[in-house]
Amino acid sequence: MVLSLYAILFLALHLLPGMKSSMVHLNKNGYDGVVIAINPSVPEDEKLIQNIKEMVTEASTYLFHATKRRVYFRNVSILIPMTWKSKSEYLMPKQESYDQADVIVANPYLKYGDDPYTLQYGQCGEKGKYIHFTPNFLLTNNLPIYGSRGRVFVHEWAHLRWGIFDEYNVDQPFYISRRNTIEATRCSTHITGINVVFKECQGGSCITRPCRRDSLTGLYEAKCTFIPEKSQTAKDSIMFMQSLSSVTEFCTAETHNMEAPNLQNKMCNRRSTWDVIKDSDDFQNAPPMTGTDSPPRPTFSLLKSKQRVVCLVLDKSGSMDSEDRLFRMNQAVELYLIQIIEKGSLVGMVTFESYATIQNYLTNITDENAYEKITANLPQAADGGTSICSGLSAGFQEVKQSGSIIHTIALGPAAAKELETLSNMTGGHRFYANKDINGLTDAFSRISSRSGSITQQAIQLESKSLTITGKKWINGTVPVDSTIGNDTFFVVTWTIQKPEILLQDPKGTRYETSDFKEDKLNIRSARLRIPGIAETGTWTYHLLNKQAKSQVLTVTMTTRARSPTTLPVIATAHMSQSTTHYPSPMIVYAQVSQGFLPVLGINVTAIIESEDGHQVILELWDNGAGADTVKNDGIYSRYFTDFHGNGRYSLKVHAQAKKNTARLSLRQKQNRALYMPGYLENGKIVLNPPRPDVNDDMAEAEVEDFSRLSSGGSFIVSGAPPAGSHTHVFPPGKITDLEAKFKGDQIQLSWTAPGNVLDKGKANSYIIRISEHFQDLQEDFDNAALVNTSSLTPKEAGSIEVFEFKPEPFKIENGTKIYFAIQAIHEANLTSEVSNIAQAIKFIPPQESSVPALGTKTSATSLAILGLAVVLSIF
Repeated sequence: MVLSLYAILFLALHLLPGMKSSMVHLNKNGYDGVVIAINPSVPEDEKLIQNIKEMVTEASTYLFHATKRRVYFRNVSILIPMTWKSKSEYLMPKQESYDQADVIVANPYLKYGDDPYTLQYGQCGEKGKYIHFTPNFLLTNNLPIYGSRGRVFVHEWAHLRWGIFDEYNVDQPFYISRRNTIEATRCSTHITGINVVFKECQGGSCITRPCRRDSLTGLYEAKCTFIPEKSQTAKDSIMFMQSLSSVTEFCTAETHNMEAPNLQNKMCNRRSTWDVIKDSDDFQNAPPMTGTDSPPRPTFSLLKSKQRVVCLVLDKSGSMDSEDRLFRMNQAVELYLIQIIEKGSLVGMVTFESYATIQNYLTNITDENAYEKITANLPQAADGGTSICSGLSAGFQEVKQSGSIIHTIALGPAAAKELETLSNMTGGHRFYANKDINGLTDAFSRISSRSGSITQQAIQLESKSLTITGKKWINGTVPVDSTIGNDTFFVVTWTIQKPEILLQDPKGTRYETSDFKEDKLNIRSARLRIPGIAETGTWTYHLLNKQAKSQVLTVTMTTRARSPTTLPVIATAHMSQSTTHYPSPMIVYAQVSQGFLPVLGINVTAIIESEDGHQVILELWDNGAGADTVKNDGIYSRYFTDFHGNGRYSLKVHAQAKKNTARLSLRQKQNRALYMPGYLENGKIVLNPPRPDVNDDMAEAEVEDFSRLSSGGSFIVSGAPPAGSHTHVFPPGKITDLEAKFKGDQIQLSWTAPGNVLDKGKANSYIIRISEHFQDLQEDFDNAALVNTSSLTPKEAGSIEVFEFKPEPFKIENGTKIYFAIQAIHEANLTSEVSNIAQAIKFIPPQESSVPALGTKTSATSLAILGLAVVLSIF
């Protein structure tokens, strides 16, 4: 039987062991290597495959013309889940996997809508992680709501591939323009429609009324909705409303709406989507195709895995003899085989020194006897030279063609760089582990089957290494929440003598040293498998170092989902890049979620360790400021600038929910295709079916306390000065959430404080400038009027700043509109980029506040002015 091979290459001392790596590449205007993967939980349905093909085929032509004949889809693979029946036309995948797919097809968690979206949390121009379509979206007719599926795919592809953002804003759907008109947040402004409030809907009709202005903001009230006309002449933009038949282009510099308070303007410094796209790597080598023909139709490959195969390639050369490297490797491998790898996997093992030896042919991991057959052959002595480099260097291409995915782990600072290519070329993870066992166990714990079956994957709850003095106890706690508890293990390792162990569950059941199984291989570890399902609540452990001397004790706790139908809370982490050259900063990302829903309000800590053992501990934030793109999306971020020399660095993230502060966000995600409530057609509003919106009081659900650990792999730094000799090179971070409002005749500004160094520390001072004209701040900030900030002392990064002042010398009256922008200053006079431009309007509402809709025909405007009820037909 031919099987796809996942090789875990453990290369210690002399050899090298991230983020998701797409296989897509552009070849002569055509995209090859696009992977669309169906989740194992999706029921088998041939229509799903057919509709995916039709969607991509339509999207290819739409994309080709939207990019002015530059790119189209040439080769696309559809990854069929192992849960579906096998067919003769299904081929074996190579490096393609669910976890690294460009598009995933999966059910929404908790049934909150079928909006297509892209998981995208990088900076402007940076690629996203994946596009998510639900089976319901692909199988039902959504044409009136989102437009055709092919158009939606292009909207999401632009998020994923080119790092551009939406040009609407559901949280701020209107703004006041420079012309003192209320406008819908959109691009381009040539798209017309009416603004109404839906009063009530019964049966097949609804009653509307005109929108009123809010007395505080001067904008329309919160329930006001923009309804576009079905028939338009505007061609842009795909990132606003791809559902309109006239829309076939992205907004350009000529048509871009720089005033709109949308994420595209915030993240890309008010650049048009087309400008960002043109600067992408794709377009540097993709001139427009000549002629007038449409692009060739995409070709599709249907791929299906049969079984997971893992080959452990372990170094037993003489280099493993020092610093207990061989012991630590064996401890980590045993933990991987017993606690991490999914049951039913086939595992083989090869060891190498001057030559390679097959220790175990493929063995099905079904029970304890199976893994003991492999662990019995773990190397017990280190000797010989290390020749794996020469053996593999000649076969890099063969490795790639075999379909192997190679994950590599470097143990110790002397690991060579030559084999980094192996992980990169096969889409594998790269890890770096220093001296203690935890780095190895953390790395192994991250390596899963990539099949999309989250409930089968191991979850790390605790990973701690402690140096304990003689005759001393250490204590600790680990919360076990109700989403996990199956197949739970508690493992203790030691360096000299086995400690006294006491473990107690939340109900008081005690497990003592005698309950722990000690390894037959004498690799200084003891393991307890918790019977049945682990009790929910706080587990407590106590360890006594019985030795007179100090020794290192480690504690590891792993588990799996409570049941096949229970989606656990999971945490993943990675750096923004796998390599960096000083002084380019990096960003740490951690995603915490349950299913596809973000988990909010928790403590997320990143531990970054350099080759010399220096650790930097960073608290990550989900506040929508600094490195964080969107507030409350479950993506926790922070800049990393504390480089401590060159070489490899490892990343580990610890996510903790404490004191019942965690909550699950049920709101719709960012970076999604806009759900259209209806259209104005021949003077009538034709409504689409209502979406399953979440009420404000149901927008969040409580999450119990939990703990998760995850390795974020390794990254490489070059060009950094020696530790302790850094000069001031990083300015304060850009302020992106500046807000302004009138309080009487005073202005109140608020923003999230940046740091002295990007988002760390606190700035030395602020420069605030104001103008009655938007362009003054946008184009000539340094010459705009200066605000006296002598009384303003910057706070610590991440704090909320509030500053009030009287806007001299402007005359304040009804309709007064003032713009504001701000810079933060480092003590070495490094300045941040200019912030977003905020606007404050003095608005005194008339006694009868009724405002006509904007950008509408005369008949529609008259209806709004007269306040007539409009009867709507439900589409």
